[in-house]
Amino acid sequence: MKQVFGYVLILCSIPLLLFVGSEAWKEIAKAQQHSQVIEKSIELPEETVSPLPITLYDANNAIFSEEYTEWSQPLKLDEIPEVVKEIFIYSEDEHFYNHLGFDVSAIARAFIANTSEQSIQQGGSTITQQLVRMRYLSVDKTYERKLMELFYSYELEKYYSKEQILEMYLNEMYFSNQVYGIGAAATYYFDRPIDQLSLAEMAFIAAIPNNPSLYDPLQNFDNTKARQERLLDKLVEHQLLTTQEAVMYKQEPITLAVKSKIQNYPSYSTYVLQELKWLIGQQTGYHEQIAKTTDKMEKEFLQLELQKEVDEILKQGIHVYTALQPEKQQQDEAAINTILGNAELQASATIINNDTREIVSIYGGKDYKKHDLHRAFQSPRQPGSAFKPISVFAPYFETTTATKNSTVSGAQYCVGNFCPENYGGIWYGNVTIAKAFQESINTSALRLYDAIGVDTAFSYIDRFQFGSIVDKDRTYATALGGLTYGVTSLELADAYSSFIDGFYAPARSIRKVTNLQGETIYSWPREREEIWSASTVNTMRDLLNEVVTSGTGKGLYSYSGYIGAKTGTTNQFKDYWVAGLTNDYTTAVWIGYDTPRSMQAIEKQKIHFKIFNAITD
Repeated sequence: MKQVFGYVLILCSIPLLLFVGSEAWKEIAKAQQHSQVIEKSIELPEETVSPLPITLYDANNAIFSEEYTEWSQPLKLDEIPEVVKEIFIYSEDEHFYNHLGFDVSAIARAFIANTSEQSIQQGGSTITQQLVRMRYLSVDKTYERKLMELFYSYELEKYYSKEQILEMYLNEMYFSNQVYGIGAAATYYFDRPIDQLSLAEMAFIAAIPNNPSLYDPLQNFDNTKARQERLLDKLVEHQLLTTQEAVMYKQEPITLAVKSKIQNYPSYSTYVLQELKWLIGQQTGYHEQIAKTTDKMEKEFLQLELQKEVDEILKQGIHVYTALQPEKQQQDEAAINTILGNAELQASATIINNDTREIVSIYGGKDYKKHDLHRAFQSPRQPGSAFKPISVFAPYFETTTATKNSTVSGAQYCVGNFCPENYGGIWYGNVTIAKAFQESINTSALRLYDAIGVDTAFSYIDRFQFGSIVDKDRTYATALGGLTYGVTSLELADAYSSFIDGFYAPARSIRKVTNLQGETIYSWPREREEIWSASTVNTMRDLLNEVVTSGTGKGLYSYSGYIGAKTGTTNQFKDYWVAGLTNDYTTAVWIGYDTPRSMQAIEKQKIHFKIFNAITD
């Protein structure tokens, strides 16, 4: 009877609504004429409105970083305590299970109240209307918007059950401080899941959404507490609590334990997010398409499409499990920062676990902060002689019958106009390849490179992940690490990992990516390709070790039982490198200035050696 009376009342109110003006009726006509558009909008509740957090886990499955601007933790309706549902229904929409999306009697009461006050103050909004407002409409209190709200609410009730609407509502309400949903409110304000809160605590956070500014517990705790007590009275009114129980809950102390955003190891987390993009690009096929196209506009279009795909996946909320060794990352960062000191000198380093081929630690720069230039993967620099094992020596041993005791001239040598000098301007006669490697004799390396040819050398170089090497690098200068842009410490360490046993598996930080339900949605394929023969590996490991014992790498050490490395110095001392491996780790270290300048004055300090020793120990 009450519902019939409501319909009669609203029909009688139609003449009054005509005074609202033509604009309101235009909106209604537009909604009717474009019902398909409205229906399409109504389908939006299947999607998450606010981006959900991205959670990064270390090798011990502990959270080390959270990426979000809005804190949200959606829950299924059956995961939300019944009393929480009852609090919101009885305080916001007592007739929720009986109306068709809007409560006619409540609208009538609001209309009469607002007319008498000559302004819009009362809303008469149901839970469904509030959900519509959160998703589709502005919060402006105009009659035009109110009418559209009714249409949308009616449509929403046609598509979804009451339980689905209530679940969406409880997950999308705003709880102040960029917190959305009852589940997130529990963990944000009390650092516990909702089912571990007391009834008093549940009522306390349930007080916030009615007016998130007025009831912000961080700014207006007393206001929130006062509303909590009114909500407890509501439960008494509906016989869900006794008066004595309500008094007891009102007296329970409320102690907030506000969540702080976890943002540890920004050097590592920043890289993980970049690798995540590469992973998605590889498994969606975008990387292959981008690599194949030569059209600049098409390439840019594909990159934009890839970014859209990444953004869409990130919005859904994911868990990223990584190989980060937190203690090592912390120790490596502290050690490198100390060694670099307070000057402008910068560094990058990448450390790969030999057994798993995973990136366990990465250094993006001194005192690195999120969104800084990440020098380990974003700042390629000329590698100098540190590139020779990849560009010259390993390919030479792999394609010839030469041994490390074979001879090669160290005299002056030119290929066309390219006539490199040796360090210190020294010329050599015939030397063993081992000697040429130890002393980093440029003219000898160029001779070996010329002997196998550019194409053969690049047939090996191209098998690694050198993203900054371009077609115009197919020159003789590449033999000596003279590249257009250079390489990063990540790329160089990755390539050197092939000297562990001759097999190459691209170094990764990500183990798997799961959705919020724990299902794996992305993981790297377990690629393992043989690059070097056992003979080549043994020779290269001997040569790298001899660099440390009697060549340019004197001063490097390891307690692991083996160490091998190659140094690199570029023209005018603008870059210092050391790359190599121990029994445990493969590592590449670069030091230099962001704006390149000579470091000859600090050459004897061997700062890059100190870093290598500290992070491979």
